[in-house]
This record gives sequence, C-alpha cells and structure tokens, in this order.
Amino acid sequence: MKSLTVKNLVHTFSLAVLAGENQLDRIVTKSKSHRPGLEFIGYFDFFPMEHVQILGKNEITYLHTLTHDERKLRIGNIVKYHPPCFIVTDEQEGLMYLKRYCEEEGIPLLHTNESAYEFIAKLDAYMTKALAPEVAIHGVCVNVFGMGILLRGNSGVGKSETAHTLIGRGHRLVADDIVVLKKLSHQTLLGTHNMKNKEFLALRSVGLLNVVRVYGRKAFQDETRIALDIELTKWQKNSLNNELEIKTKYKEYMGVRIPHIEIQLQPGRDVVGLIEAAANNWYLKQQGYSAAEEFIKRIENHEE
Repeated sequence: MKSLTVKNLVHTFSLAVLAGENQLDRIVTKSKSHRPGLEFIGYFDFFPMEHVQILGKNEITYLHTLTHDERKLRIGNIVKYHPPCFIVTDEQEGLMYLKRYCEEEGIPLLHTNESAYEFIAKLDAYMTKALAPEVAIHGVCVNVFGMGILLRGNSGVGKSETAHTLIGRGHRLVADDIVVLKKLSHQTLLGTHNMKNKEFLALRSVGLLNVVRVYGRKAFQDETRIALDIELTKWQKNSLNNELEIKTKYKEYMGVRIPHIEIQLQPGRDVVGLIEAAANNWYLKQQGYSAAEEFIKRIENHEE
C-alpha cells in the first residue's frame, strides 16, 4: 500500500505546525480527508479514523460554543482514535485548547488560511494522485487533441518515431519507453513519466532528445488521462477489415478498461494520420455521434 507522511502535506501546502512537530512522520494511507461532525456529538459507528481530519469554520465555531468540560469530552472522543493529523482552515483562532489535546496525544495539529472547501479540493486531489495504485509499462504516452493515448508495440516497431512525428504536428509527449499508469478511480487512468525520462525521447539513429529544449514547452505535457490504447504491429496481409463500424475492443490496466485498437505498419501508410483520426473518432463517439449510423440512415432515407 502506498503512503504519504504528514510532513509531505506540510511541505506541499505550506502548512503551519501548531502542535506535534516531532510527529510529522506519521503515515497517511487514505486519499480522502474527513470533516468530523457527527463525531462531535458522540456518533462514531462510521468514523474514518485513518483519514486526515479537517476542522473548518463550522467545526471550530461549534467547539468555541462548548463549555470547558464539554469541549474536553468532544475533542477527547476524537483524539483517542489517533487520526494522522488535524488541519484547521479558514484562519481560525483561539486554538490553545485544541493544541493542548493534540500535544498530549502526539497528533500533529496543522493550520492553513485557506477556506475549507478550497483546501479540501486541493488536498484530496493531491492525495488521490500520490496514493493511487500504479504500474509501469513499456510504451509511449502522448496527448493528441487533448486526449491521452498509449502507444504500445514490440521494441523497434516505431513507437518513439511515431511520437516524434506527432510532436511535429503540434501534439505533446508525456512519456517515452516507460509509462507510469496511475489508477485514480474505476474509470480513470492517468499516464505520466517516472521523472527519470521526463521530457526525453529516444530515437534510433539520432539519439536522446530533450523535446522541451528542441521544440519548446508546447511539446511536452506532465500527465494526461488515458483515453485510447493503440498497439502498433507489423503488417499482416489480408488481415485488415473494412467494416462500417469496428466493434470496440478493450485493454485492461488495474481493472480500468481502455478502448483498444491495432494499427498495422507498412511503408507509406500514414500511421500518424490514423492515430489522429482514431482520437477524433473517439471524441465524437463520446458525444454520441456514429458515422456508420449516419451513413446507414442516409441509405435508408434514399431508398424511401
């Protein structure tokens, strides 16, 4: 299981440490934060104790209204579960009592001036990516017309050369040779580099290129959501079909199904043009449009 430390959160979001400075190595394993509400009134049946706890304006205002004994009871019921940390948002003040309880239990108490809603959105997005299951595959990842495409195939088939031509036509490289796939949800797969190969493209007979240095910032993108899986294969005579509507095939990565197509290579065949066509066709299908269905309707209307 992947994990973060509270110190990672402190550095990433420039959080002030109010208590528990020597406990910043505590582990965070859950990608969603939690705002305790029912827990303050004693309901703990579904308390996600392993999640980062956010105390915004509503929570702190409620605690301020309690008597000393009530506050000690309410906060004590939560800190005894030892969540990874508490983060107070919305520039809330008067937190000495909360600081004391966290110090007693060895729980980091952090603070940000941002509003709870804005901070939670950024925090959850960061933790989702950082804690996402991932796998590294051999291939190339590019962004074509705003959508992520995986290019796969045997070594030497021409994946990097194809990516280079795509860059020349205004598209972007994400990763060459090793692509890191991160599962953000059951439907979302993110493609990125492994930092070592960031911005680099290896071309046989030419060598290693830094595409940003050669072609500028527009030639590279740090990450992209994967929409298509394209496998480049050697030409096989009489193996291509010419159907009006190609039945969608899928390639599965960590349980996420990605539409898959195969493009066979042959001298003179416009592979890059086919990749662009596949990307545009995928986009139209997401909008509910099918060229085959429109063509059939035209024939039916003409026959009438």
